[in-house]
Amino acid sequence: MDLNRVIKLLEETDKDDLEEKQIKSVKKLMECYQNGFPLRDLAQIFKILNLCAGKIENQPRFIESAYNILKLCGLPFLKKKASDEITYAEDTANSIALLDEKTKTQVHTGGDLMKIPSSELRIQICKCIVDFYHAEPPKKHITGYQQASSSYKIQMAEVGGLAKTMVLSLALLENQLVEKLWVLKVLQHLSTSEVNCTLMMEAQAASGICVHLNDPDPSGQLLFRSSEILWNLLEKTSKEEIIQQLSNLECLLTLKEVFKNLFMRSFSHYDRQLRNDILVITTIIAQNPGAPMIESGFTRDLILFATFNEVKSQNPLIKGLKLSNCYEDFELKKLLFNIIVILSKDLPTVQLLIDGKVLLALFTYVKKPEKHKIIEWSAAQYEELQLHAIATLSSLAPLLIEEYMLYQGNARVLAFLEWCESEEAFFSHGNSFHGTGGRGNKFAQMRYSLRLLRAMVYLEDETINEDLCEKGTIQQLTGIFKNIIKSNDKEEAIVLEIQSDILLILSGLCEDHVPRKEIFGTEGVDIILHVMKTDPKKLQSGLGYNVLLFSTLDSIWCCILGCYPLEDYFLEKEGIFLLLDLLALNQKKFCNLILGIMVEFCDNPKTTAHVNAWRGKKGQTAASLLIKLWRKEEEELGVKRDKHGKIIDTKKPLFTSFQEEQKIIPLPANCPTIAVMDVAENIRAKIYAVLGKLDFENLPGLSAEDFVTLCIIHRYLDFKIGEIWNEIYEEIKLEKLRPVTTDKKILETITTASENIGKMVASLQSEMIESQARQDVQNEQKVYAKIQATHKQRELANKSWQNFLARTSNAKTLKKAKRLQEKAIESSRYNEQPPNTIFHQTDIKGLNTTVLSGRVVTVESTPARLMGGPLADTDIALKKLPIRGGALQRVKAVKTVDEPKKSIPT
Repeated sequence: MDLNRVIKLLEETDKDDLEEKQIKSVKKLMECYQNGFPLRDLAQIFKILNLCAGKIENQPRFIESAYNILKLCGLPFLKKKASDEITYAEDTANSIALLDEKTKTQVHTGGDLMKIPSSELRIQICKCIVDFYHAEPPKKHITGYQQASSSYKIQMAEVGGLAKTMVLSLALLENQLVEKLWVLKVLQHLSTSEVNCTLMMEAQAASGICVHLNDPDPSGQLLFRSSEILWNLLEKTSKEEIIQQLSNLECLLTLKEVFKNLFMRSFSHYDRQLRNDILVITTIIAQNPGAPMIESGFTRDLILFATFNEVKSQNPLIKGLKLSNCYEDFELKKLLFNIIVILSKDLPTVQLLIDGKVLLALFTYVKKPEKHKIIEWSAAQYEELQLHAIATLSSLAPLLIEEYMLYQGNARVLAFLEWCESEEAFFSHGNSFHGTGGRGNKFAQMRYSLRLLRAMVYLEDETINEDLCEKGTIQQLTGIFKNIIKSNDKEEAIVLEIQSDILLILSGLCEDHVPRKEIFGTEGVDIILHVMKTDPKKLQSGLGYNVLLFSTLDSIWCCILGCYPLEDYFLEKEGIFLLLDLLALNQKKFCNLILGIMVEFCDNPKTTAHVNAWRGKKGQTAASLLIKLWRKEEEELGVKRDKHGKIIDTKKPLFTSFQEEQKIIPLPANCPTIAVMDVAENIRAKIYAVLGKLDFENLPGLSAEDFVTLCIIHRYLDFKIGEIWNEIYEEIKLEKLRPVTTDKKILETITTASENIGKMVASLQSEMIESQARQDVQNEQKVYAKIQATHKQRELANKSWQNFLARTSNAKTLKKAKRLQEKAIESSRYNEQPPNTIFHQTDIKGLNTTVLSGRVVTVESTPARLMGGPLADTDIALKKLPIRGGALQRVKAVKTVDEPKKSIPT
């Protein structure tokens, strides 16, 4: 049927019996499209829909026509070519948005269609959109057409902005529950897409839906679908924007009423799940500091619901209210603990926490497990709630110090720790977030108890710390640490965390308090030394050894330094050696702290001997190590030095690359300048302090390069003072101030003096470098002389060997050598003989040998394995040729061993 003819007929208005013809033409047309609309006809179809919608107000019979068109829109669209989806994409998007762009005349938009006071039509519009996500296949195949992809309609709905239109239509349906539920169902489907969620967010969907959560609805669908939409909006759009939309008094009052009703009347699994979902949404909103949680009264109710099991209350809201041990109620309890922590970040909430006795409720879990008197939680549930409660206390107790002391928090926690340390039988399930690493032991309980103590100690409240010390906390924690060491448990992350927290708590208690350091005693020093002996390779394991080492170094600073008996004990146990071993690892994150400890330790006169006695790899001394660290630090800071480590810029000998880039700007007197900040931001000042306390003279094990660097370190303070004065001078110039003549001369004198020191150090360095160069030349000459002597000796040995070969291979040469030898022997004898002496001849006449011979001659012969033995020239020897290879022939398969050498007759 011709679409243009139908459109033309619908546009006519001045003929009789026109309405009947128009309705019949539309009906007949729809019969032609029973299997769906082709994409190429879609624009005209929706123009017909708009024309029908425009006539509904005066001619209600057209509702049926529009209904039929919308019903067919739920079927998949059809395409004749594969490219039709792209070709007609714009027309399809406009059509799905119920907007006819092709004619450039907006007869009715989707919002206008929803304005038509026809429940049947509105519901059909919603069904049509829902069918996008649950499309049914066509009843029969149409020749020449293919079904468009299942996601095509959904994509076009996103492009056409349908989600935004549907959100705006909600305002029209406040009193029509059925239509509203259908629109929410549509939005529930649309909100599965990020694009649609963004469009809905722009239309303020979150607040618009939230304020109607508590509207009457016997079916319960409104609350379910609305909460689902809110979840999708939070997950798929800007979370901050959605929270902002929900953070108003009206939304929170609605959420409060909904949650309260669900909390008191949740009898089914579905209701409990919905209740928990509402609480999670509320928790997300509570993260916004601007949300009026207190003003709406929601905070007070949440605190009441979180504590009514543990603290008795006369509030009628909780009268006769009980929680079961089902999974949903268990999750609710944890969610309530969690939201209380979030709400506590708003300081006005503190008074409500006090009124609600939250700490008292949480402390009911800080005890060894026993049969619960109010709720029969399972063992695993109670354990998880216990750990969650202690974790919650770690956040709330520091805000409620008076209540913490009133409920004897320290005593409760220490008693619980004592149970954790005991050998009482207990099987931990360890199957929750807080129970990680604590399966089959009490480590999880110990970890969170120590976190709570650490949070309280770090408040530096003397009342709390004094109470802890009076209750023997230092001895108890030291004992726990020693027991962990003795137990030889597998060192997992949880054990390392426990050890770190113990050391941090001890540091907080002992800092600046000598009597407490004495209580810490040698046992405490021993556990510190034990940790310092940890294999350095474990620092890279990622289990937490780095944190443990940081805690250990902090405890050295806070628990040992300042107490001379402990310092001496630490030195006796070679603690300084361990510190230097750690420093030699060259881990930048530890160097600053270790050097700070070294500076403080050097105030002890016994320290110097220990430092000088230390030796590292390849005999490296402590002084050499410190100077090496200085050079590396300057290299990282970009300080200008030549290849020998000599000063290049005598005016700015300590300037880093950062200082070069930063221009000097005038600052108030109470603000540190860049030169002053440089002292604290790197380790050069600490290295200078340590070497200064060791005395720069007579440092062992230094090379020439070390001495060149030592010249700079020795003058570090002078250079830094000059640098600061130079900054002062430059600031005066920038502020265009003119000092008086005397001050100007003093400034110039100081600047000149600083530069002269730089020149003097550079000159001294040059002398050292030249002296070392001369020494290197002398050493080189000595080496060459040694090499020459070695070569000469080899030449003499070769010559001696050649003479030996000549004597053994030539009889004349041998006789000549013999005569020369005899002549030499004769000439060396004393000619005058005393009277009556008997002369004994020591040589044998007629021997042509040049070796001194006696009456016994040792014959060194060729080894039998080479000559073949005494029968080598006989027939018997010939039989061995295939095996031994014959006389005087090498046997490659046999490794020969040299026989002992004997004298060979020559």
